[in-house]
Amino acid sequence: MTTYIVRRILISIPVLLGVTVLNFFIVQLAPGSPADLYLDPNASPDYKERVEAALGLDQPIMVQYLNWLGQLLRGDLGLSYVSRAPVADVIGARIGPTLLLMGAALVVAYAIAVPLGILAARRKGTWADYTVVGGAFFGVSVPNFFLGLGLIYIFSLQLGWLPTGNMVTIGGGGGGLWDGLRHLVLPVIVLSTAIAGNMVRYVRSSMVDAFSEDYIRTAHAKGLAPGVVTRKHALRNALIPLVTVLTVDLAGLLGGAIVTEQIFQWPGLGMLTIQAISSRDYSVLMGVNLIAALAVFGANLLADIVYAVVDPRIEYS
Repeated sequence: MTTYIVRRILISIPVLLGVTVLNFFIVQLAPGSPADLYLDPNASPDYKERVEAALGLDQPIMVQYLNWLGQLLRGDLGLSYVSRAPVADVIGARIGPTLLLMGAALVVAYAIAVPLGILAARRKGTWADYTVVGGAFFGVSVPNFFLGLGLIYIFSLQLGWLPTGNMVTIGGGGGGLWDGLRHLVLPVIVLSTAIAGNMVRYVRSSMVDAFSEDYIRTAHAKGLAPGVVTRKHALRNALIPLVTVLTVDLAGLLGGAIVTEQIFQWPGLGMLTIQAISSRDYSVLMGVNLIAALAVFGANLLADIVYAVVDPRIEYS
């Protein structure tokens, strides 16, 4: 296993290098220039050239990429064009709220999806199965922005039960645990709805296949309790495809967080991405994209490790 992990990491190096190439050059194709942040609309061309030279934007694009890559290899993501703060510090200040939101959404989604998927599989073809599957399709189909705005209108504007956004109540002295949980409820519901809807279908499909296997009938014939058969026999053997879906969910959460964080003004990486795009803060945008690529790689590597833990028959040589 150790040899396999080391080999996977080494193989990922050229892949990550390719990601940096695409990351840099696609961002450079965006209209406008970071130098526009420092320029008056009536500034002279000579002054604009001096500003671009000060920011290193007057050099050929290949030279700019190699300079950025050299900084990256030294662990330096550069400086934000907007705040002039190190990009690592800017991202570091925002990654905590995003991890909190994503972690809570995953816990809620799987706490809902796994029991409902098992219920639908055990009651296949009944009204319970149709209800669960219908709810799953609703969760997958409803757009994040539509669900988020609907929840804000109902629970914040009409009922006044929950805040409309942010992490803490502004002017509330920093809030507290209860205040933070109240702000977390709506964005977690929005993010977890799509994840739970997708996972329910996979859990149901995997459990239906597991319940039809001979070893399940043998376990029932031996007189084992239904709960024991489901938990120790069927679910364990149905986990392999679920681990794959979990990997996809981890990567997809970053994309969903961009919309959700913007709706609820959640101060995480998603909101930072929108701000970086609107202000042409390309150094921050490239840093966020690189973090996303590393997250996808880490999720796939974690899935391979979990495969071997869940099914001891899987061996990596």
